[in-house]
Amino acid sequence: MGIAVSEAGPPLLLTQGDPCGIGPEIVVAAARAGALADVCVLGDAAVLQRAAALTGGMLPLAVVDAPLDAVPPGALRLWQVPGLPEGLADLPWGRVDARAGAAAARCIEAAVEKVRAGQGRAIVTAPIHKEALAAAGLPWPGHTEMLQALADPASPPPVRMMLANPQLRVVLVTIHQSLRSAIDALDFDAVLSTVRIAHRASAAWGQPRPRIAVAGLNPHAGEGGLFGDEEIRFIAPAVRAARAEGIDASGPYPPDTVFMRARRGAFDLVVAMTHDHGLIPVKYLGVEDGVNVTLGLPFVRTSPDHGTAFDIAGQGCADPASLLAALAMARRLSAAAARV
Repeated sequence: MGIAVSEAGPPLLLTQGDPCGIGPEIVVAAARAGALADVCVLGDAAVLQRAAALTGGMLPLAVVDAPLDAVPPGALRLWQVPGLPEGLADLPWGRVDARAGAAAARCIEAAVEKVRAGQGRAIVTAPIHKEALAAAGLPWPGHTEMLQALADPASPPPVRMMLANPQLRVVLVTIHQSLRSAIDALDFDAVLSTVRIAHRASAAWGQPRPRIAVAGLNPHAGEGGLFGDEEIRFIAPAVRAARAEGIDASGPYPPDTVFMRARRGAFDLVVAMTHDHGLIPVKYLGVEDGVNVTLGLPFVRTSPDHGTAFDIAGQGCADPASLLAALAMARRLSAAAARV
């Protein structure tokens, strides 16, 4: 028999993602790379074996009664999540399906249940499909909002999405909503709260006083009000309020140049106002090293910096690099949290 994970601490909990996407494939690829020794996968055995058949043959699966259970050396530790829809391994690759969305959501719910019960030290999520979630009748537009609601249903904590790679870290004020509604959602409190969350979270990766650049919303950060006054009305005041609290924040800076400056070392992270403002520069640098981190949760959660890739799902060619980076980030952040 192998060594129980509990002897070295609880495992990372890895959800399999949407069964119709590349999530199961990259999970299997990570297992073949030897990257899941301290991981318990939450999902469906048939789904994982279907993915394994595409990428080199069947895997030795060890289905456990609890994530902390010991497994034979080299086996993929799997907790078969109860309540999953039947026939998931028969669903067509690369299609939106309500059953797949329901299964992905159930795995995430189970991961939160287990991590809150002390049976996991962090959560890593393989990609889900937002249309599949909606088809299943679920109210959340993505992982971030779902994890926020599950973390404390009575009083959901304020959370923010951070995308990080070795060159750039970006924290977003608004995420999964239309651009028009995102602009309407921006205000002093939203910006200041984001800066505070980013500042607090940075201690987990060894920067207790990060240099935070706040990007503007408008071209040239408004050019003194010529191209929009959001910078004058609430972004600059939020930066001043953060500085009054001892946070090393500055800006607002023009969004078209601040990411370049951060990449060159002028800042440790950038706060961006909207989803695409912040994520285009990170993803342009390559998704293979990118990691999505949810800041503000009472537990560590990371994810690959890409989606379900329906266009290549089922071809056995999905690259697990971003998932490997997400696992490494989860180990680093959970170890730092344990020292606090």
